[in-house]
Amino acid sequence: MLTQSWRLASIAYRQIGDTLGGMSTKYRFKNTYRIQLRERDHPPPHVHLTGGGVDVVLRLDPVEVMMGRAPPLIIKEALDWVSAHQAQLLEDWQRCYP
Repeated sequence: MLTQSWRLASIAYRQIGDTLGGMSTKYRFKNTYRIQLRERDHPPPHVHLTGGGVDVVLRLDPVEVMMGRAPPLIIKEALDWVSAHQAQLLEDWQRCYP
């Protein structure tokens, strides 16, 4: 069952999607952190968790931390969001890297 915050996160995915300097922000949370899909990046499919002095690489399939460190609660929220939006993120990756 989705909580109110996950419903809002789902909406945020569609609304944020801005592209700045080769990066597309997919989700923002806690007024500090962003999940970004970067253009001209490297395989395997992944996104970056940035902000608040962290830069963590999150693999899309399977959803897991590839590289970097952040507070456990931040990692958990990011992994939960990526898991909930995995199909769309993989589709976006394929669009950028056919």
